Amino acid sequence: MVRVIAGSARRLKLKTLDSYDMRPTQDIIKETLFNTIQTRIPGSHFLDLFAGSGAIGIEALSRGASKAVFVENNRSAVALINENLEHTHLAEDAEVFTSDALAALHNFNKRRKFDIIYIDPPYKGNLYAPVLKYIASADILNEEGLVIVESLREEDLSFTEELGFKVTKEKLYKNNKHVFLSKE
Repeated sequence: MVRVIAGSARRLKLKTLDSYDMRPTQDIIKETLFNTIQTRIPGSHFLDLFAGSGAIGIEALSRGASKAVFVENNRSAVALINENLEHTHLAEDAEVFTSDALAALHNFNKRRKFDIIYIDPPYKGNLYAPVLKYIASADILNEEGLVIVESLREEDLSFTEELGFKVTKEKLYKNNKHVFLSKE
């Protein structure tokens, strides 16, 4: 069961897809993540790439983000995101795009800026490098913005330094991790 942990939609349950491609972030990991970034959330513009059920972006909205953009290419998941946004009464501050992540980033470039970009692609999809490379070269992250990457614990993300990112924090869990990146 996935639920909203804190904020205006606290304790509301979210629907998820039973799919091998979808692995919702566990509540304990989500709580640790949001405790780490809690001071950055109020008033922020939040981008949830590879959004799945939308649980991360919905948590951000529930905790006071002024806008959340969800990008997901699975049409069933997009329908679920919209259902979850309606259920939590957070749809007004959200935009949902049915799109490949890179195509969405190209569309956003110079048109939108985000304070926080959350990236949680399929673990075996080899999408970290192209997505982070595009974010590094595009004009979509605010100057003091933060990129958060969820990956398997053993995923090597050291290439991010070559792209101009600085690892500001890393949270390790049993099987996965969150890596927090800012522009150099």
